[in-house]
Amino acid sequence: MAGFGLNRRGFLGGLVTLAGSIFGRQRLFAATLPPSSKQGPGNEKITGFGNTGNVYAELGLTTVINAHLTETVIGGSLIRPEALAVMEMAAKHFVVIMDLEAAVGKRISEMLKLPEGYGAIVTSGAASAIQNGYAGILTGNNPTFITQIPDLTGMKSEVIVQRAHRSEWNHQIRTTGAKIVEVETVEDVRKAINERTAAMHFQNLSDPDGQIKRADWLKLAHDANLPAFLDAAADVPPKSRLWEYANMGFDLIAFSGGKAIRGPQTTGLLIGRQEMVHNTLLNMSPNEDTIGRPDKVGKEEMLGLLKALEVFLAEDQDAVDQGQTKQLDTIAAKLSKIPGVTFTREVSPIKNHFPSLQVHLDPARFSATPRDIAAQLAAMKPSIVVGGGKSAIEMTAIDLQPGEERIVADALASALTAHSV
Repeated sequence: MAGFGLNRRGFLGGLVTLAGSIFGRQRLFAATLPPSSKQGPGNEKITGFGNTGNVYAELGLTTVINAHLTETVIGGSLIRPEALAVMEMAAKHFVVIMDLEAAVGKRISEMLKLPEGYGAIVTSGAASAIQNGYAGILTGNNPTFITQIPDLTGMKSEVIVQRAHRSEWNHQIRTTGAKIVEVETVEDVRKAINERTAAMHFQNLSDPDGQIKRADWLKLAHDANLPAFLDAAADVPPKSRLWEYANMGFDLIAFSGGKAIRGPQTTGLLIGRQEMVHNTLLNMSPNEDTIGRPDKVGKEEMLGLLKALEVFLAEDQDAVDQGQTKQLDTIAAKLSKIPGVTFTREVSPIKNHFPSLQVHLDPARFSATPRDIAAQLAAMKPSIVVGGGKSAIEMTAIDLQPGEERIVADALASALTAHSV
């Protein structure tokens, strides 16, 4: 299990090899045809979009059975039906968007029992929470700075990050115009802090990799009177993380709304000190001439996330984990009959903290690697996405619908049997 944890970087590295299989087959020419020339499953003519019950097939696309992770590249997770119902109600009326942000944020703060002086807002994904949160740190409530950013003239301009915490998601920090200053040791941090330093950034999933751990990083920031930003995008469950990092004292914390919470894929959650949350809002849509103007969050998405969060908090997480484990057991039971197949199980300590199954293949018994098998499943219709690493095929059941575990088990068994030697 060592070295085979579930994390954003590992998944994306494996998914790149599947991209051609998953997405290369998509054909956009069907969308250019007049509606009357499209045909349904029975060769009947379709006179309007959405009449077949499979809107993706109407566009010439293959749907995906997600047996891996809640990743944005394949749509995150499936929105809870309770959230969809609320979104439909929200779509029937207008409302002042900033008033709605404030009201939803207040309700979320109460639900999470955030410490005094903390608030919450809905953002356009966790990446938007990072970008606009940093914009708020840099500009404060200064209207000139808000319209000027990413020109940081007159503002602080540097964000300190541990080298082990550098990632693709640091781009959201750089979008604001801020320069990232890399450090490794405590002494590096102390040398790096100067009059240009605006904040210190911590990527939660990288806590095991960096020399400076979460609590120590927070203390270093606060000793220097600097805000500490925590990227915890996919770090629930457990649900307690939604409030424990605020209770630790992190000044801003970003979460995804469209992963395990199962709100709209377009949503994120920014929790933090009220003044900083307020300054973030000043840099966001619907305010014009702001860096966050493109990061629009609709009234439907805000209320959808609120409802999804309510349901998530009320869930029995142990029961949810047991249900996922049972689905993975079904897959393991089917594959256990194939010689050369062994299994390990783990729950990643930080990100994607839910049951997972690793299917290990004896190289002497199979003519294909785990990566090859993953690519083969991705090329199926419907496409089946699993993790294909160097040493194992990796799966979770967080996004499997009831019964899909049998489809995955049968497809894997067939592929492995075909490659048995």
